[in-house]
Amino acid sequence: MREALFANWRHVFKLDPERMIDDEALEAVCLSGTDAVIVGGSSGVTFDNTVDLLSRIRRYEVSCALEVSTEEGVPGFDHYFIPIVLNSGRTEWITGKQAAAIARYGSFIPWEDTFAEGYLILNPEAEAARLTEAHTSLSAEEAIGYVRLADRLMRLPIVYIEYSGFFGDMELVGQARSLLTGGRLFYGGGIDSAEKARLAAAAADTVVVGNVVYTDLDSALETVRAVKEVF
Repeated sequence: MREALFANWRHVFKLDPERMIDDEALEAVCLSGTDAVIVGGSSGVTFDNTVDLLSRIRRYEVSCALEVSTEEGVPGFDHYFIPIVLNSGRTEWITGKQAAAIARYGSFIPWEDTFAEGYLILNPEAEAARLTEAHTSLSAEEAIGYVRLADRLMRLPIVYIEYSGFFGDMELVGQARSLLTGGRLFYGGGIDSAEKARLAAAAADTVVVGNVVYTDLDSALETVRAVKEVF
């Protein structure tokens, strides 16, 4: 199966096309030993800024995936991840926007390189939570219900627990990971130190590091080794 191409990802950096990163910092990220770079953001993502960032990343050999958040696709990525916000209060973020984009571009989508992500957004202050009107006040049992829905009923290759902005509940993340039968558990949110990276790596299959790249590059780079030391 093609998802085996990302089955060994332990650490990835996530870069936002709307946020500025200079060439020196981008080089450090791409040569850090991370398994991949995911390009994506909740707002301000355009064709032009996405193409620009992709062209700069392509100077390096690191794998690169686009997390699609608009109907405008950008060719040239190794993978395309399509978010399905499982706990959204608006159906357009579950199937609506995805169906509209497929209706428009279905003949051009590289299906063998395209995978669905079952997103569970758990930080009410996150831009993604506000945008999708996500129901973030979930009990552990309710959150696990969404995880099982994504993995066992929808059979999604990626289940992504997102706390964007603060460090989440690693006990819940670890429990979710232990229950997956086919999907891979991605975790993102609040990883701004090697210590937190190790904790996340012990709980999740894949650790996603984002905001700290723009605020403390040295700490961001330290997370790569920290994650890979766990296993």
